[in-house]
Amino acid sequence: MSFQSVIPASSEITYAVSRNPANAELIASYAYQTADEVETLLEQNAAAFRIWRATPLRERVAAYRRLAEILRERSSALAALITAEMGKTFTAARAEVEKCAATIDWIAENGPAVLADEPVSVDNEDKVYVSYLPVGSILAVMPWNFPLWQVIRASGPIMLSGNGFILKHAPNVMGSAYALQSAYESAGFPAGLFTNLVTDNETVARVIEDDRVAAVTLTGSMRAGSAVAAIAGKALKKSLLELGGSDAFIVLADADIDLAVRAAVEARFQNAGQVCLAAKRFILEKPIAEAFTTKFIAAVNQLRVGDPMDPQTNVGPMARSDLRDELHNQVERTLAAGATLLLGGQKLEGDGNFYAPTVLGNVTPGMAAFDEETFGPVAAITVAENAEHAILLANTSDYGLGGNLWTSDVSRAQRLARRMETGGVFVNGFSATNARIPVGGVKKSGYGRELSHFGLREFTNAQAVWAKELL
Repeated sequence: MSFQSVIPASSEITYAVSRNPANAELIASYAYQTADEVETLLEQNAAAFRIWRATPLRERVAAYRRLAEILRERSSALAALITAEMGKTFTAARAEVEKCAATIDWIAENGPAVLADEPVSVDNEDKVYVSYLPVGSILAVMPWNFPLWQVIRASGPIMLSGNGFILKHAPNVMGSAYALQSAYESAGFPAGLFTNLVTDNETVARVIEDDRVAAVTLTGSMRAGSAVAAIAGKALKKSLLELGGSDAFIVLADADIDLAVRAAVEARFQNAGQVCLAAKRFILEKPIAEAFTTKFIAAVNQLRVGDPMDPQTNVGPMARSDLRDELHNQVERTLAAGATLLLGGQKLEGDGNFYAPTVLGNVTPGMAAFDEETFGPVAAITVAENAEHAILLANTSDYGLGGNLWTSDVSRAQRLARRMETGGVFVNGFSATNARIPVGGVKKSGYGRELSHFGLREFTNAQAVWAKELL
């Protein structure tokens, strides 16, 4: 059965639209692909995969090194595109491009050793080893908040191991999607190996079911992850899910308050608060709660909101107006439930999707800002009686992506970290990602790991080979 036969024909043309969130100006629109076009893309990707899997690893690595060079050569243009499409400050966008290039460098340098055949010692003379082999074309459903980084984080490991990559990016950052496709092709990757889908959710579901797609990875909401996992599971295909987080930022009584405050401001308000792996709930041990809160409010009040192209701007616009509306609704529901507004709490007037940096006090479990992921510039402060209570509060969440723990006693922090129900814990720092370290969550933040050797092997067939010597 061809792909076209399961997609109903339609005479209507739908578009993915990209608008500048700082001024609402139209950047570009991209027509949704027809069933025939999707079929062609899938077939081209499958053909490119067959070429790529047979390409020697050293040649794949050479292409990766060229890719890193191209990303750096195009850094300014790529950063300007990120800023225009989703509102990230230009300074942060430049940093995102460099992070992508550095990650490709790391993959090129370390990937061959991670993917090399792994010998296994057994109690006889057999030669036994494990090979890490490609499995096919991987569909990636990616979010808009890091238009390049999220895609590189997925595609880098997936493609080095010999797989094909099919990207379904967020509609508002399709320019970034095509810019990455251009970079891959310019680096010498086979045409069609990295391909973009511009389509609706129904078509994505059919793509997951298609026999040419081996597995799916998604970074997005719980609802989207549940839907994708259900389709993949029914089709007996692997899925990797990263479904957001509501990271706790625990500050214990013996912490360096000034350092913790500086880190807390950056942790919460970078990228206008639109980060999955980021502090959102600030859980303060009672003896230092008042001092931390006072300094934190003063520091947040100094943040400059405005034009993301201005190097003096700290907080740009939110990516879409509906996301700003949703965030404001969460703030209003939290206040109605008994929290205190300490700073901000309103949409800013004028063009663009700007929201005032906001701090909420007296936030407790059961309130929206504690229970839900607040994807915008809003910090929720909760007071804990002691360290035990702080860990309990941190774990009182459906999410389990990351966590932060501030204390002068690192040994104590390491013991407490083992009790935190998260995929990562950052002691005396804030949540971050690095090519060398696995990233992923537990509970309803998803499953599977990206980056490091875990990510390089995540979408491979760990094939065990037993070679007996004949007498």
